[in-house]
Amino acid sequence: MPRLAAAGHRVSRLVRSRGGSGDARGAARGPGATEVRAWAPDTDALDPRVFEGIDAVIHLGGASIGSVWTSRRKELLRTSRIRTTRLLAERIASSAPRPSVFVHASAVGYYGDRGDEILTEASAPGRGFLADLCRDWEAASMPAHDAGTRVVRVRAGLVLSPRGGVLPVMLRPFRLGLGGRLGSGRQWMPWIALEDAVGVYLRALEDGALTGGVNAVAPEAVTNAEFTRALARAVGRPAFVTVPAFALAMLPGGMGKETLLASERVVPAALQAAGFQFESPTLETALAAIRGGGP
Repeated sequence: MPRLAAAGHRVSRLVRSRGGSGDARGAARGPGATEVRAWAPDTDALDPRVFEGIDAVIHLGGASIGSVWTSRRKELLRTSRIRTTRLLAERIASSAPRPSVFVHASAVGYYGDRGDEILTEASAPGRGFLADLCRDWEAASMPAHDAGTRVVRVRAGLVLSPRGGVLPVMLRPFRLGLGGRLGSGRQWMPWIALEDAVGVYLRALEDGALTGGVNAVAPEAVTNAEFTRALARAVGRPAFVTVPAFALAMLPGGMGKETLLASERVVPAALQAAGFQFESPTLETALAAIRGGGP
């Protein structure tokens, strides 16, 4: 939110209401926010007037992919993304006037395991649980699109930040000298630095030429083996360990195959065509912040 405010945007936060009515408003507490609007997405409760005075909507919600994929968890992964996106899209479609743009999260999992195939926004969706999830997730925003609102679906790669997310978790074994590649290490790992991911959302808000799927990945494509070597250099530790592919493939619900062993050679074609300037275009620059014993 601070970057939105710094760019001149007035920000309202949509938060879960305690009472489940989805119609409360109140003073904001976070930096850059001007008010709080409530919803109860589990019951589809959202005030029909929720987008009064709102020009743009950003939706980042969704349960963490990182938890064990039991049948119950997989259902939560779907409902937390698809149901909420559809609810927002329907409210946007019925608003008068409507917000001009709806930007919502998606993921490179849309493309599935594709080996060395170069994947742009024009590439077809893949197969598997994640690919089906992302396809249905993106389809959930169609009510807003059909009503005339510009919709941008941000297909993000692995978001890297030393301050949180997946990178600090990955760093723990590396700092102990226990890091290493996953399986063969030949699978492609699309990634993006956090500051660039935020920049993509800002650009999606402001650039009317961006529409549909947008690959939020850095221009430097790396394999898991290359990523492993770069991370080991960043912490000054060896990375001799290899996690066997068969062990990862045994994770419940296909989790290992789809999140750790899948190969997605995704390129940011739409962003490059739009002249987007990456702050961290290479993995070396993205990992520079953790050198010398960072967080």
